[in-house]
Amino acid sequence: MALLFNDFASWERHCRATGESLYQAVLQYEIEQKGRTEEEIWNGLQRAYEVMRDAVKTGLTQDMTSRSGMVNNGAKKVAAAPVTVLSAEFQQLVSRALGAKEVNSCMGRVVAAPTAGASGILPGILTTIQDLHHLDDRKIHEGLLVAAGIALIIETNASLAGAVGGCQAETGSAAAMGAGAIVYCLGGTVEQTFAAVAITIQCMLGLICDPVAGLVEVPCIVRNASAAAIAFSSAQIAIAGVNPVIPVDQCVMALGEVGQSMETKYKETALGGLANTPKGREIENLVLVQDVEILPDEDPQ
Repeated sequence: MALLFNDFASWERHCRATGESLYQAVLQYEIEQKGRTEEEIWNGLQRAYEVMRDAVKTGLTQDMTSRSGMVNNGAKKVAAAPVTVLSAEFQQLVSRALGAKEVNSCMGRVVAAPTAGASGILPGILTTIQDLHHLDDRKIHEGLLVAAGIALIIETNASLAGAVGGCQAETGSAAAMGAGAIVYCLGGTVEQTFAAVAITIQCMLGLICDPVAGLVEVPCIVRNASAAAIAFSSAQIAIAGVNPVIPVDQCVMALGEVGQSMETKYKETALGGLANTPKGREIENLVLVQDVEILPDEDPQ
C-alpha cells in the first residue's frame, strides 16, 4: 500500500476511478509487492484472525496473571462484573480487548496489529462486530486488509511505534485501523471509512507511552480497552455521516508532528508519566529484584 499510494486521498481516488472496493487495492499490493498468491493471502488472513479469536478466548477463560503481578485476570473480572455500567455488548467489547492484550502480557500468542502493545484492540473490535452483525469470516478478512492499508499509510506519514510517536502511534493507530474496518464491514462508503480513521486519530492525539517498569502491562492493557471503545464511537459517528472537518491525511500529519515534538521521556522510556510515579518506581524496583533473583549463578571458572 505504501508503495501504491502514500496517502488516503490517493487510495480514495483509486477506488473512485476503478470501482474497486477498499480491500482490493491492499490485496493487489500484497500480490505485487510481497510475491504472494491470492490464495496464500486469504489463508494468512484466516490464520491471523484465528489467532486473534484464540487470544480473546484465552484471555477470558484461562489464568492471566503476569509475573510482575500487575496483570491479574482483569478481563474475566470485567466480563463477570455484577454491577454493569455498560450495555452487554459494550461490556463484551471491553472485556475482549482486555483479554487479548492480557494474553500478550502473559507471554501468550497474539497478532501484532500493528504492534504487540496494541494487540488487544483489533481482536476485541472484530470479534465483537462480527457477533453483533452476524458477519462471515470473509468480510472480517476483508476488513483486516482495509486495516492493514490504513496502518501502512500511517506508518509512511507518521509512525506506528511508541518509541517514536508515543502511545498515540500504537493504540491510536490500532484504534484507527479498527474504526475503519468497522465502517467498511458494515457497508460504509470510502468517505465514511476514512472519516472514522480521522475521528479516531483526533480522539487519540497526544497520548504518551509511559509503561510502568518498562513492561507492556500498565497502562497499556486498559488503553487497549479504551481504544477499542473509541474506535466503536468513532465508527458510529462516521457512518452516521458526521464530517470530521480535518481531512484524514491532515490528521495523520498532525499525528506525526505531535510524535516528533513529544519529549523523549514520554516515548516508551519508562522515564515519565505513570512510570515515574512513586508507585510506578516501587513496582519497577520490585521487578528488577525479581529479575536479579532468577539469573543463574556465574561460573567461577
